Amino acid sequence: MLDTVGPELRVLNKSEKPIALEADATVTLTPDTSMEASSEVLPINYANLAQAVKQGDTIFVGQYLFTGSETTSVWLEVVETKGQDVICCVKNSATLAGSLFTAQASQVHIDLPTLTESDKEAIATWGVRNSIDFVSLSYTRHAEDVRAVRAHLSKYGDLNQTQIFAKIENVEGLKHFDEILQEADGIILSRGNLGIDLPPEKVFLFQKAAMYKCNMAGKPAVVTRVVDSMTNTPRPTRAEATDVANAVLDGADAILLGAETLRGLFPVDTISTVGKICSEAEKVYNQSVYFKKTVKFVGEPMSHLESIASSAVRAAIKVKASVIVVFTSSGRAARLIAKYRPTMPVLSVVIPCLTTNQLRWSFTGAFQARQCLVIRGIFPMLADPRHPAETTNATNESVLKVAMDHGKAAGIIKPHDRIVVCQKVGDSSVVKIIELEE
Repeated sequence: MLDTVGPELRVLNKSEKPIALEADATVTLTPDTSMEASSEVLPINYANLAQAVKQGDTIFVGQYLFTGSETTSVWLEVVETKGQDVICCVKNSATLAGSLFTAQASQVHIDLPTLTESDKEAIATWGVRNSIDFVSLSYTRHAEDVRAVRAHLSKYGDLNQTQIFAKIENVEGLKHFDEILQEADGIILSRGNLGIDLPPEKVFLFQKAAMYKCNMAGKPAVVTRVVDSMTNTPRPTRAEATDVANAVLDGADAILLGAETLRGLFPVDTISTVGKICSEAEKVYNQSVYFKKTVKFVGEPMSHLESIASSAVRAAIKVKASVIVVFTSSGRAARLIAKYRPTMPVLSVVIPCLTTNQLRWSFTGAFQARQCLVIRGIFPMLADPRHPAETTNATNESVLKVAMDHGKAAGIIKPHDRIVVCQKVGDSSVVKIIELEE
């Protein structure tokens, strides 16, 4: 995943000397980047801040995103603007250390492009070299932002298969959430930034509403900023542990760790702890309520694929199947089955497709298989391209055997288990139940 910088306000500290700010002192934010950063002046990379803010607005500045507890970030209140300078009152004492700090003005529109020149360069070099599966689009504010990035990715051969996850970080993104969700492949709820743009008491409401909308659309929802205290301590607080569990119960597909693993002292413990909490929460996830809610939301008449997916999940639950095996080329069928959150794993067998543009042949499949990894409950595997998906029963049996063997090796399929298989035979989609012998 490549994470873009986006239209981020930054304070530049060329000398890298720590800057001590005292509560109730005055500090000036200026677009004049030739000035030296000090406790009186902070140069920023944006010339129009004075036009964007008004008296009483709040601006946060810090090297990392702000939890409110650390002494490395400061809260400023705009007193007045003079030309391009913004004069602020410091609300808390803090020391800014390092060469670069993030600044965020609460509920203020910043008219910088969502995909910056440095982002484009990163995609063209590092992104192409590493065949990135996802672009995490910071500060997504409109559906148009996602469309523009998709058009940009299509210039780079294989990257036209890269999925775009819209990062919702401010009120502007929340206002256009529905249209962004329609356009993006998934959503990252960046709660650190949202907690600055929104009053803290409103964050949970938007989190739950956004998660519900992602679930009903069958698109992955990713939650950030869950165990901040584990940056410096080996155990999370009780509130954080409950927060992780609630994210799982609300329907999150993935948890994205940030400072805890980037600069934290206990990165491995963090991953292990969050993983354990997630698996405990999954054990008590009320799948039947969720299934009814999703079917009701989709409504009738259902589309052909939606009907097959929900039927496969219903059949698997009724016969207490140990796994659902689905054959897919784009990953769409597997995603639709996962949308109904079956209680058993979904083994997604991605069948590669051979495509040509008259100049060269290429396989699609590896991207689709890897991209399924971000979706809750799916275990993807890439099939041998010599066994096409839409074919007579005989060859698919051999792919099915490979999938079964994989399931047995992974310990999710045992003798005498029942398995639900969802596959295409000719033009028809078929759901069948297999009972294993030995």
